[in-house]
Amino acid sequence: MGGNAAESAAGGKNAGDERVHLRVPLPQPRPFLDTFRANLKETFFPDDPFRAVVRERGAGRRAAAALRYFFPFLEWAPAYTLGTFKSDLISGITIASLAIPQGISYAKLANLPPILGLYSSFVPPLVYAMMGSSRDLAVGTVAVASLLISSMLGAEVSPTDNPALYLHLAFTATFFAGVFQASLGLLRLGFIVDFLSHAAIVGFMGGAATVVCLQQLKGMLGLEHFTTSTDLVSVMRSVFSQTHQWRWESVVLGSGFLFFLIITRYFSKRQPRLFWISAAAPLTSVILGSLLVYFTKAENHGIQVIGYLKKGLNPLSVTNLDFTPPYMMLAVKTGIITGVIALAEGIAVGRSFAMFKNYHIDGNKEMIAIGTMNILGSFTSCYLTTGPFSRSAVNYNAGCKTAMSNVIMSLAVMITLLFLTPLFHYTPLVVLSAIIMSAMLGLIDFPGAVHLWHVDKVDFCVCAGAYLGVVFGSVEMGLVVAVAISVLRVLLFVARPRTTVLGNVPDTTMYRRMDQYTTARTVPGVLVLRVDSPIYFANSSYLRERISRWIDDEEERTGAKGETGVQYVVLDMGAVGGIDTSGTSMLDELKKNLDRRGIQVVLANPGTEIMKKLDSSKVLELIGHEWIFPTVGEAVSECDFVLHSHKPGNAAAVHENIV
Repeated sequence: MGGNAAESAAGGKNAGDERVHLRVPLPQPRPFLDTFRANLKETFFPDDPFRAVVRERGAGRRAAAALRYFFPFLEWAPAYTLGTFKSDLISGITIASLAIPQGISYAKLANLPPILGLYSSFVPPLVYAMMGSSRDLAVGTVAVASLLISSMLGAEVSPTDNPALYLHLAFTATFFAGVFQASLGLLRLGFIVDFLSHAAIVGFMGGAATVVCLQQLKGMLGLEHFTTSTDLVSVMRSVFSQTHQWRWESVVLGSGFLFFLIITRYFSKRQPRLFWISAAAPLTSVILGSLLVYFTKAENHGIQVIGYLKKGLNPLSVTNLDFTPPYMMLAVKTGIITGVIALAEGIAVGRSFAMFKNYHIDGNKEMIAIGTMNILGSFTSCYLTTGPFSRSAVNYNAGCKTAMSNVIMSLAVMITLLFLTPLFHYTPLVVLSAIIMSAMLGLIDFPGAVHLWHVDKVDFCVCAGAYLGVVFGSVEMGLVVAVAISVLRVLLFVARPRTTVLGNVPDTTMYRRMDQYTTARTVPGVLVLRVDSPIYFANSSYLRERISRWIDDEEERTGAKGETGVQYVVLDMGAVGGIDTSGTSMLDELKKNLDRRGIQVVLANPGTEIMKKLDSSKVLELIGHEWIFPTVGEAVSECDFVLHSHKPGNAAAVHENIV
């Protein structure tokens, strides 16, 4: 084999062309439009979402399949049974008992009228039940989005001095959030949300939960005036500058209910079958707190209560959307930021429970569903909603089977809106603060942060940066830090790819990383390098310099030991998934530079796209078809054979014969 290779190398182009078909064949040429169409499909439709529609025969059947795609309830509704309904009924009532107090609490956190929390637990779940693909996601308002709305809108418009404008901007921000979310889904741009890495989300959610807990000190201490800033320093300054206004009644009542909620959560975690205890604890706290305030007249002793809640279903708010300057851009910015956070949380929660039950959800379809429910919600006096983890976990543990549990919850909220809202008049605000704090403590993922530290220190730094940005800066700053660090890490992976030296594992033809396989050995005169990324404009210069440095290091090592210097550089291209014109130019320059040093470049295991680009750019011809091999083992065997056909160490003679 080695002799034939040497003869082919000396024989010229025709021999080389024959051998390339035997070793690494060139791909068949394809029309540009076919290639472009395939790449476009792979980028935006990797899951081939419409395959079920295309397979159907007849316009009617295809239309029905398309409707089932956009309205997944049409898939499970025809086969719905009484047994399934019983499971969904229990789940729906259970999550309603959690949604009602949480909805009121989160609306207060957003500085919105408490009734909006109930409105937002009525219309959006109905929309999601028809359009959502998750069986376990329980729709409602969330603390982090509520805090974002409060901090971003409150920085420009005071909710106390101008409540009507603040309310209209909240509806408008929800509308833009829905439009942004649905657009991402329709345009198949869901991968944008993936730039929020798991580490960034852990840090951001933990920081946001910490900030939310700090904000609840106002209610827990019975303070009437509090800072609008969310950073730790401002909150602590506000708290300790008003020590003379702390009310012991609020402290005792809030601490008692917070302890009760934490204890119930602890028992439910220890005994998953008792999930209903922690699920019912918030509503139980509201009932007990209201009764306590009513019978003790605590309202007259400094305990603040919710007050009047209007009875009736959601009024239309489409005429309240504000698209006029100067506040429209504020609503757009708030909507986009809160929309991204809501999407990241909702899709992550939906995928987590789908994995537990072994079914698949389409992320882009979820974006369309969540976006649509927020658009329609903004028309019906609702503010931003998504799928919160705490409520979805209760829904999952309660044994839900389909999205019908959201419909049951919505009906329970409807009954509350029509008949039961006066009962919440005496609900103390301190109980709502305790409910929020207990829910937020579950979002601070200490074990997750410790796991990141043990597995990947860089991911831990991303997590810590996002957390500290939120706690010591602002929620927006924390989000920017999280995204910036995540994107920076991606850019570093692209711009500074790993290159490693491979060695032969004794008694095998395998070549593995020498820093991992301590028994692997180099072949004298042959340096095997693996490139672990595509070769693009962003990393081509770095790779040229790094490969040259590997060669210099190897020659210095072999020179010190009196061994054969580098005469062949074998590049393992198996992990190189793509290459652009900058990459081909880099290989062209590398080949010419190494020729001057009497070193031959050899390529092993190049993929289809690599072969096509190298052939089009004439780099394949420059390197020589005879020096392209399907495996590293074959490439090194050929080089070793040619080396032993000449005097050891005579690199110039070897190079002369090769060329």
